[in-house]
Amino acid sequence: MTHSISEANESATAPKMKGRQLVMMSLGSAIGTGLFVGSGKGVAAAGPAVLIAYVISGLLVIAIMYMLGEMVAAHPDSGAFSVYAERAMGPAVGFAVGWVWWIQLVVVVAAEATAAASVLYAMWPVAPTWLMSLIFLVALTGINLLGVDRFGEFEFWFSLIKVAAVVVFLVVGVLMILGLTKAPAPGLSNVIHHGGFLPNGMSGLTSALLIVVFAFGGIEIMAVAAAETEDPARNVGRAVRTIIWRILLFYMGSVAIMVVVLPWDDPALAKSSFVAVLNHAGIPVAAEIMGVVIVLALLSSLNANLYGAARMLGSLADRGLAPRALTASRTRSVPVAAILASVSVGLVSVVCTYIWGDKVLDVLLTLVGATIIVTYTSTIASQFILRRRADAAGEHLPLRLWGYPWVPIVSALVVLGIVVLGMTADGLRQQLLSTFALTLVIYLIGRVHVRRKSAVSSETSVTADQEDNSESSVGLDATVEPTVTADHR
Repeated sequence: MTHSISEANESATAPKMKGRQLVMMSLGSAIGTGLFVGSGKGVAAAGPAVLIAYVISGLLVIAIMYMLGEMVAAHPDSGAFSVYAERAMGPAVGFAVGWVWWIQLVVVVAAEATAAASVLYAMWPVAPTWLMSLIFLVALTGINLLGVDRFGEFEFWFSLIKVAAVVVFLVVGVLMILGLTKAPAPGLSNVIHHGGFLPNGMSGLTSALLIVVFAFGGIEIMAVAAAETEDPARNVGRAVRTIIWRILLFYMGSVAIMVVVLPWDDPALAKSSFVAVLNHAGIPVAAEIMGVVIVLALLSSLNANLYGAARMLGSLADRGLAPRALTASRTRSVPVAAILASVSVGLVSVVCTYIWGDKVLDVLLTLVGATIIVTYTSTIASQFILRRRADAAGEHLPLRLWGYPWVPIVSALVVLGIVVLGMTADGLRQQLLSTFALTLVIYLIGRVHVRRKSAVSSETSVTADQEDNSESSVGLDATVEPTVTADHR
């Protein structure tokens, strides 16, 4: 009991993230590898038809974020997806969702470190990429150890820089389309030529869909951060409402500019899409600045994903779904052990970068693109079940998803469609099957773990009851015996 009271007091007095920090973090959380690096790969896979992939994925993400926002506003918890899945479908599902999401985030941490090092090395080859990756991981681990209030301030300014950079890119792109830069106005030649709008067929669009699904990965960090934010119900609503125009403007606008001003099969576009467009505009200095911004954006995403991974791992440990040692070493409500455990996976990426070079990022992007489907599916299912329970109980929800139950049903069908398309592509089928197999294995491990935990809890309860009964019996005998002796006398 003392331990619980201590934890409650610590939580009540712990530093909190401010509302402006959560909103800006939500605004800039997806601006990282997915947009600055993954967008070029998506264009290379599908050509101009990548816009279809962004429309489908964008609408899906908007719906999922509203579903998530509804659950977070009602019950903010740093366990986010895992906690809601546990409440809706049981502890074994919560175990699987939590661990799969943690795996996703630590893979993203590795991808961001590798990508940032690769971009920086391309501009200034002053140190090998593996060394840069190591430096980035150590520095951002330090930021995460400072506390959520200071982490939030770092992310606020990181996100502000990213947003400003994208706005500048959009302005330059519009000027290029209007023919107001050194590059001639492209018209629609790059969209209708070079193989047409869908040059690589449905297989290319399928590949782009999975890349784009990863591109939006990161915005769900808001759900984790909300638990450590002042007035979560109000600030979560503000953060969720910024998602619609952010996706439409930042992603759709940026990608549309790419496919209009440059041929989709331009090698420079696949390598670094933002820099390629700015170079084509004849602004080399701006391209160098954008390169620095890209590195900062990648490091910002790394920072946020490490935060999310540590909080998820700490939540799993608090609920007995991860080693208890990960709940130790908490200072200023910072899960130190969980942070160190999560960042250790990044060290593996350093080794991989040293051995395989640029191939590491491609493998990691594909891997995370598949695992995030599991996260989205669990979110849809959890919201559908919990909303039905809330409506049946007449519970007031601070934020309600419009279009229930059709929005989650349609969203589930879209996710299913993405999976079906992925299964038709030879290069993606094995990855999807591997991801689903991994999820199944983790779920089965979770079932065994939950059963053992329940059995131990039952045995402990029975033993405690027996001890209580034994003590009561001894106490009764001690009380009765003197009375009998007195009567005998």
